[in-house]
Amino acid sequence: MTAHDTPRFAARLNAFKIGADAYWPGKNTVTTADLLARAATAGLNAADLNYPDHFVNDRPADLKTALEDNGMVLNGMAMRYYTDPGYKLGAFTHPDAAVRRAAIDETKRGLDVLAEMGGRLMTLWMGQDGFDYSFQMHYAQAWDHTLAAMAEVADHNPSIDIALEYKPNEPRAFALMPDVATTLLALKDIGRANTGVTLDFAHVLYADEMPAFAAALVARHARILGVHLNDGYGKWDNGLMVGAVHPIQTIELLVELARSGYDGALYFDTFPDHSGLDPVEEARTNIEVVQKLRGIAAGLVGNAELQDAISRQNAPMAMRIVQNAMLA
Repeated sequence: MTAHDTPRFAARLNAFKIGADAYWPGKNTVTTADLLARAATAGLNAADLNYPDHFVNDRPADLKTALEDNGMVLNGMAMRYYTDPGYKLGAFTHPDAAVRRAAIDETKRGLDVLAEMGGRLMTLWMGQDGFDYSFQMHYAQAWDHTLAAMAEVADHNPSIDIALEYKPNEPRAFALMPDVATTLLALKDIGRANTGVTLDFAHVLYADEMPAFAAALVARHARILGVHLNDGYGKWDNGLMVGAVHPIQTIELLVELARSGYDGALYFDTFPDHSGLDPVEEARTNIEVVQKLRGIAAGLVGNAELQDAISRQNAPMAMRIVQNAMLA
């Protein structure tokens, strides 16, 4: 992906429910197809669909048509276990084997729908797989259950990539896979070629990590399968607009992604809902900012002076080069 390319841009579809009464006056049920049509007006050219929630009122074939009609491609799908109260104690880590089996089988159904629609990427964010108290979880057993489940899921359709998206906590106080190192360790144990990582910028900050360093580790030990761009203050998952707080760190991540050869979609996992922003304007702002930041990053990838400064850990020189590029 070069700065002159138009990458695949996707965003959190549920954000486009904001102001539904005004946008779709008199409409009793807002469907996923409706959300896709509204998202397309922001300039988004790709979409990620949640399974099973985005398929409650829409058939896969209808959503495939809706994507085509709106000039969008299917980037992939994401499993959403938290919508089912039965998974409050976990999906792959639930103490009841029957519940774990239900979660695995539901994931396989999601993979089948994804394949039916021609998609090749399934993202797993196991937010409910964790614990809240000491002496609540048998850690080794939960780890084994999770890895066995993920291996079975990966083997269900080896032509589909399975991306693990880590986050330190929420909704559980502690997630089983809270950071890049633990996630890479899990992938090593799973040992499947069709697995990798989705990096969420705000989650990485929340884990007290540097985004570009996390990307370098994933590119070295696994595969970067997805990138969620957003921003935050590192205290929780703020889901702010891209570059609102950490523009330099965002540029460094984009430089690292270019060096690693990442050519996947850039997904805006942002939350205009928190303050009632217009989701279309918010998405347009994200696209405009990212295109500018990508242009800056492209100019820094092969910058010999910057590489020399980095090789000597000359932070003042590196900052002057990067800030001059940003503020030119």
